[in-house]
Order: sequence, then C-alpha cells, then structure tokens
Amino acid sequence: MTASPVGPDGARNGPVPHGRMPRKLLAAGLVGSSIEWYDFFLYGTAAALVFGKVFFPYSSPLIGTLLSFSTFWAGFVARPIGGALAGHFGDRYGRKPVVVTSLFGMGLGTFLIGCLPGASSIGVFAPILLVVLRFVQGVACGGQWGGIVLLLTESAGPKRRGFAGTFGQMGVPFGVILGNVAFLLATASTSPAAFLSWGWRVPFFFSAVLFPVVLYIQAKVEESPEFRQLRHAADRKAGKTVRAPLGEAIRRHWGKILLGCGLLAATNVLFYISIAGVLSYATVKLHMQQSSLLTASLFSSLITVGATLAGGALSDRFGRRPMVMAGAAGVMLWAFPYFMLVNTGTIAGFLVAVTVGGIFQSAIYGPLAAFLGEMFAPNIRFSGASLAYQLAAIIWSGGTPFIMTAFIASTGTTTLVAVFVAATGLVTFLCAWALRETNPASVRNDPAMVPGVQLPA
Repeated sequence: MTASPVGPDGARNGPVPHGRMPRKLLAAGLVGSSIEWYDFFLYGTAAALVFGKVFFPYSSPLIGTLLSFSTFWAGFVARPIGGALAGHFGDRYGRKPVVVTSLFGMGLGTFLIGCLPGASSIGVFAPILLVVLRFVQGVACGGQWGGIVLLLTESAGPKRRGFAGTFGQMGVPFGVILGNVAFLLATASTSPAAFLSWGWRVPFFFSAVLFPVVLYIQAKVEESPEFRQLRHAADRKAGKTVRAPLGEAIRRHWGKILLGCGLLAATNVLFYISIAGVLSYATVKLHMQQSSLLTASLFSSLITVGATLAGGALSDRFGRRPMVMAGAAGVMLWAFPYFMLVNTGTIAGFLVAVTVGGIFQSAIYGPLAAFLGEMFAPNIRFSGASLAYQLAAIIWSGGTPFIMTAFIASTGTTTLVAVFVAATGLVTFLCAWALRETNPASVRNDPAMVPGVQLPA
C-alpha cells in the first residue's frame, strides 16, 4: 500500500483500512451514548427539581438549590480524571475496552443513586454518598465520550467522519429527552409527596438497561480499524505506539488541548443553562409549571438531534471550523434575546429561547467529535481529545448552573448571565479561528486524502 499525500498538518496521511461503516456500530454508539448521557443528565434535572429537598431539607430554597448544584459540579470535576485514565488505556489497549468499562461504571453509579436514603434518614451521610456516586458517574462519563466517538470516527470512511461522529454526539440530546420523559412520567403518575419520597428514584433505576448494551458492544462491536493498524505496527515494533500517551499529548500538544477545550465553551455553557439552570430559575423565580417546562425542553431536544446531525454532516462538506465559528457567532448574538424570552414567563418564550439556542449550540457540537480527534495523531488521539473535552467539563460545564443561580441571587436580573453566555461564544469563535482546519478543501476534494493528523505511513 502506498502512502497518500501529505496532510494539512504536514504529516503523511497513512492508508487506513476502512470498509463500509457498520450499522450495528452506529446503532450501538447512539444507544450506548444516549443511555450514558441519560444517566449523567438525569442528575442535573433531579438537582434542579428534587435534590435540594431530599438531601438538604433543612436549608432555605435558595441555599438548597445552590448546595444541590454544587454536588452536580462533582461529576464534572471527576470527568477529566476519567478522561485521563481512559486516554492512557484507550491509546495503549484499545477504544472498545474503555467504552465497555465506562458504560458499566455509569450504569452502576446511577442505579445506586436511586437507592440512596435521604438526609432525613441518615443525615449528613446522604449528601456525602450522593457526591461519591456523582464522582463515579463523572469518571465513567469522562471515559465513554472519547471511546465512543473514536470507535465511530476511526471506523468511518475518510469523507464521513463528521457524520459518523454525530452518532456519539446525538446521545446528548437523546439523553436529555429520555431523562425528561422519565421525570414527566414519574411526576404524572405520583402525588407530589410520593414523588419526593420515592417517585424520583424510578428514573435512576432505568439505568439498568445499560448492562445489556455493554454486553452487546463487548460481543458484537469490533475495535476501530485505525487502532488495529496501530496495534499491528506495535506488534512489529515499528515504534508507532507511545508508552505514556497522556504525557506525550500534554508535553507536545498542550496548546491544541487548551484550544480544543475552548471550542466547547459556548456549547457547554448554553446547554447546561438550558437543561438545569434555567429550569430551576423558571420554576422558583418565575413560578412556571414544572411539567410544562420539561415538555418544552423535550421538544427543544428533539430539534437539536437533527441540528447536531446536520452540523457534523455539513462539516464533512464545508470543513469543521466554519461550522463551529458560525455556531459560536449565533450564541453570541442570541444570548440577550434568550433571557428576554425566558423572562416573559411564558412557555412559548421559553421554548423559542432554548430551541434557537440549541440549534446554534448544536452547530458547534456536531462537528467536534471529528474535529477534536483529527487534531491529534492516532497514538495519542484518545488522550488528547479526551483531555480537551473533559477539561471543558470543569471550566465551562459543571459550575454553570451554580454561577447562573449566584448571579441572579446577587443582582436580581439575568443580565450578567447573558453577558457570560455571550463571552463564551466569543471564546469558542476565537479558539476555532486560532486552530488549523483538519478537513480543508484540498482534503475534502481528494478521494485519497484522510482528514486530520496521521502517523507516517
């Protein structure tokens, strides 16, 4: 096999054996990531609506909400740890084992949260155990994202990586949809007292369906072609593996990792405001109906599924950077109208705000599975992409509902929150502008070229 031309970062795009993208892999990636994110986001909905009363019952409503969102943050603190561990093992031993382990850990941690007694039963141990299990969720979540999206993108044809990666990314809105449906069913079928007592636990028990998915991936899904090629080279002692891939990624590519983290600023902040922060705000401050808000959020998430798919597919045609920059500009422009609409106190205003914001946010998020992976060579790809993605969990994601609640409590308005959202849009735009395009026109128009950085052939 002959080497293909030099790629956009100056490295040769080595031949990678790609067959037809297996539908079972697309399905497994979508189902596995959807349930995983369902588990992770379910906590955010419960933190906004339930946990303050169950685990901090002796606090005021405001303090209870702040404490509840602080436990929510623990999962994001843990995600870079999970990403670092997963990156090391994923670059050395394969993408699939990491996915299987991460999905199992998420299912177990979520199920056990549903079993926790409240503070009225065991006192301070209840929130302590809640934080521990949230930490387990975070470690598992930190590992699964890189494994799933790399299995998808590295198994896709060179011109379909953006499209394939969205089957991992679409797990995010599908996870929100599943979580909202579960809570709507739980609230509709129980009295308020029963919901606070035991009804909120039922959605957490549904996480048990992850275990059959884990068994299916273990038995039926193959390792990605690029990693198999990398492993074959290592078996021949061709020097293509790295003993400490995480250290190599940090030492040689720390700038790309930080810029990659910045790519997620706008999409992460607006997303977590929409699924957690604004739900609490609209319920407590605007006195809007909880079930109506969840229904509106459900509809908005359905729209963002299509927007995420379109964003990834269009990045195969027009490049990764243009899609990310367009979405970031949209977030900047929409930040103030978003909160003006929410503050109308109407479901229609809330729906338009979160749906339009979700479309802009998805234009950024859809291409990122391919974009972040293509920024790094295969032997450090899991480490580099996961670290960039999971660092964003601490910097941009986990504290957002807390920050929003604190801003509103201190000023009485949402103005500072809107400024914060617009600023993150600017950060994403500038980071995309600073990065090199991994899928430029010269690559898109040449059937022999593979996007991104490859090992020498």
